[in-house]
Amino acid sequence: MEGQFSCVVSPSLSPSSCSGDPTRSEQLSVEATLWVLLLNGLVGFQILDDGTPVSLGLILGSAVAFFVGTGYVALDTAFSYSSAFVRSMTAPNRNIALYVLYQLWPLVCLFFFFVLESVLVLRVLGERKPMIYLLAAALLFAIGQIFQYVISKHICTGTSGKIDGALFETLFTLLSVVMIWVFWSSITEDDWPTGGEETEYK
Repeated sequence: MEGQFSCVVSPSLSPSSCSGDPTRSEQLSVEATLWVLLLNGLVGFQILDDGTPVSLGLILGSAVAFFVGTGYVALDTAFSYSSAFVRSMTAPNRNIALYVLYQLWPLVCLFFFFVLESVLVLRVLGERKPMIYLLAAALLFAIGQIFQYVISKHICTGTSGKIDGALFETLFTLLSVVMIWVFWSSITEDDWPTGGEETEYK
């Protein structure tokens, strides 16, 4: 039971298993966060007025639904509440539900977010400079994934399991998020005050 619980709340920490079972708590926040990111990609098209109780309620409510739904799949996979979800640690060593949620769904959200923002910038706003920030965010994210899925095993083995590619993947993902913020601030109409500027708000 303790081993199953560790698969839910944390990645593998032992040197003998440098690639962890994706059944972990971070997966819940990943699915919900990427869903919110995708919905934010629709905000610029003004399908619903952004900032209204209806739009905020739809975003938060659907994010909670994804969080709870993914949590159930992860917990059922780890503790075998039912026979619907089988752990990948046992034969036939496949877990389609977690694979779709953890690997495919994030890519789908990110792809459509990139497409939506590209259409918004190039077709609706008619600008090109913000695309530099968006492409930089995509590049930084891709570098992070390379560390996670390609280089991580070598780092983990070389350091006897002390660190792995997740450290660098987190760093580059953070930088990618920063570039998304820079991109979004560059296409909004509001002026963002800097430290040396005075604002009319006191």
